[in-house]
Amino acid sequence: MKRFYTDVGWSADGDGWGIRLDGKPVRTPARVPLLVPTAALADAVAGEWRAQADMIKPATMPLTGLANAAIDRVAAAPEAFAHGLARFAESELLCYRAEGPPPLVARQAAVWDPLIAWARARYDVEFAVTAGIIHAGQPPATLARLGTAYASFDAFRLAALNPVVTICGSAVIGLAVAEGQLDAAAAWQAGQLDEIWQAEQWGEDPLATASRIERQAALASATTMLALLAD
Repeated sequence: MKRFYTDVGWSADGDGWGIRLDGKPVRTPARVPLLVPTAALADAVAGEWRAQADMIKPATMPLTGLANAAIDRVAAAPEAFAHGLARFAESELLCYRAEGPPPLVARQAAVWDPLIAWARARYDVEFAVTAGIIHAGQPPATLARLGTAYASFDAFRLAALNPVVTICGSAVIGLAVAEGQLDAAAAWQAGQLDEIWQAEQWGEDPLATASRIERQAALASATTMLALLAD
């Protein structure tokens, strides 16, 4: 739609911070007031509205989109949403290693082993690591503890973690980002290691490149939101 406002601001509103356009509160697609939990996030969301030109383009407002999702989708059933993210541990990316060639095997070990070691120490869990495509079920205690970790996040953090976990295909990478162990660049390198390797060997086609850029941007926006929630 066309830009219909001149002034963008934000202010404290009850238990959160609201965004205002010409003094009127912004609402989510479900018509709920757009209230976010930190002043830093409110300022960043307001900045996205302020940066719009003649036409409002939602694709250029990723933080607004994530905040809308947190309020309209996640907050209604946070336990179910957390469970959905934790289930990625059942087929944890970091536990499925290549059988070859040796340079790929070595790169997976160099990038993924430290993450597995961190998760083992942080959550007192064990992982079943295998080579090839044969399914390796994870110990029930591991799934339970990682599930508890995801259940501890509020709706806004769960909304931000959703693109991280789904793009990377890894519950462990999601937790590492949430805990500040990985930034956006490192999470991308870990989660897309195999795809990056293939592109290095055989080159990229334009469609794959466009998809990669879009996914990398979504992951970066998600990690930005997590940082703003911590402020």
